[in-house]
Amino acid sequence: MSVAVGVGLLDFPFAGAGDYWRWVDMCEAGGVDSIWQTDRLVSRTPILECMATMAALAGRTRRLRFGMNVVSLALRDPVLLAKQCATIDVLSEGRLLPAFGIGSPQGPEWAALDIDTKTRGRRTDESLEIIARLWREESVDFAGKYYRLNGASILPKPVQPDLPMWIGGSSDAAVKRTAKYGTGWQGGGETMEDAIRVVAEIKKALPGAGRTIDEDHYGASFPFYFGSPSDAVVGKAMEAYAKRTGRDPSRQFAVGDAGTILDRVGEYVTGGIHKFILRPVGTGEAVIAQTRMLIEKVLPHVGTRWPKPAKAA
Repeated sequence: MSVAVGVGLLDFPFAGAGDYWRWVDMCEAGGVDSIWQTDRLVSRTPILECMATMAALAGRTRRLRFGMNVVSLALRDPVLLAKQCATIDVLSEGRLLPAFGIGSPQGPEWAALDIDTKTRGRRTDESLEIIARLWREESVDFAGKYYRLNGASILPKPVQPDLPMWIGGSSDAAVKRTAKYGTGWQGGGETMEDAIRVVAEIKKALPGAGRTIDEDHYGASFPFYFGSPSDAVVGKAMEAYAKRTGRDPSRQFAVGDAGTILDRVGEYVTGGIHKFILRPVGTGEAVIAQTRMLIEKVLPHVGTRWPKPAKAA
């Protein structure tokens, strides 16, 4: 099984585009597996729109893969989203990692856009079916409660013949959704224990759905920080995480040195998780410095400790 480490951003922690592209270029040159952008349409803090970010990354990079963690499907038109994903995959020559979810009921979008949160699940399931079919079929007819299509089609199709469909969320419905539609599962704000539990439940649900998911297509996310837990920036980030998720931040943040981060990755791997989105704690130059230390002090050991399997001839 291959272990891959990407990096992600929740908000936009830089003073401007120049610093962001410096960070991206460093990730590209430094061997980071992938870059991930959180989806948030309505916010009082600066957050990039994730699909526009995917398109920009396609043009800026040549090696990096990139994804959205995760698109809230109930807030977007599925045909437009399928077309956007296909276009970005074509222009990046197959480097897009689409990831979809239901969206948090605590998110500000629902009230701001006057959308009933009780419709999220059904809208999401209909969207997943529509998107998957548009990527693969020449013409799609669909009659659902929220969406209706008559002979819909998109060209060009994605470059990846089986464009991934990573699913997020930790509810029972998210487990069933992943087993039915997903090619992988990508965690977000879950603690390690929650993420490992969700992966086990998905694997248990797969036979009933008549499907399989590759063993190394389960991912998790956690914030990291080279330094001390007593540093003010860590306390502020932990407080924000606890307020946003209601979870204990002490089991989500990896704070210390390279060994601390590697050990945390190892605990996840033991629990069946092999793909990672690590989020640097801080803003501005601190994000760049933290990411540089991850590249220099952690990534070389990931490759040694969990070497990629040799490709078949």
